[in-house]
Amino acid sequence: MTATANLTKKMFTLVFVRERNQLLLGMKKRGFGKGKWNGFGGKLQANETIVQAAKRELEEECGLVANKLEKIGLIDFEFQNDPVIFEVHVFKTDSYHGEVKESEEMQPQWFDMDDIPYDKMWADDRIWFPVMFSGANFYAYFLFKDFSTILTYKLKELSEIKSHFTEFRNSANSVPVTLPQEE
Repeated sequence: MTATANLTKKMFTLVFVRERNQLLLGMKKRGFGKGKWNGFGGKLQANETIVQAAKRELEEECGLVANKLEKIGLIDFEFQNDPVIFEVHVFKTDSYHGEVKESEEMQPQWFDMDDIPYDKMWADDRIWFPVMFSGANFYAYFLFKDFSTILTYKLKELSEIKSHFTEFRNSANSVPVTLPQEE
């Protein structure tokens, strides 16, 4: 790992749309994460708030407009030997309008909550999705060796969403990686 002082953070958003017992995911068609199912989100633009970015990305990527968003989590992703940390602000909504439509970037599809395609998603999703599904707020830190191998992680349920980056990163070397098993 690199020294904390040499790291920079880039902020991203990630939105999950829920409808009863279903979750809307998008198959990434290009760019970072191509070929993986994920929520909808991306980078902030200049002079844009995190919530504005989340709403814009949701509409651009799947055609839905969030009437309201609830912030449920914050995840810091670090990739070994890369000084850029991805700070991802996670939201959920069940209040939206518009019609789900495919975009140049994402192919949306509804999944039953008990049929999430974890084998075609980021490795970390299997770890923190159960916390999201439980309704708890959370902070997580993941250190990846490459784009599919998690070296270590920490996950904490919170009453107030805030970063624990320095605390978790400094203690990460002592945490063995035990990934949940596929059912």
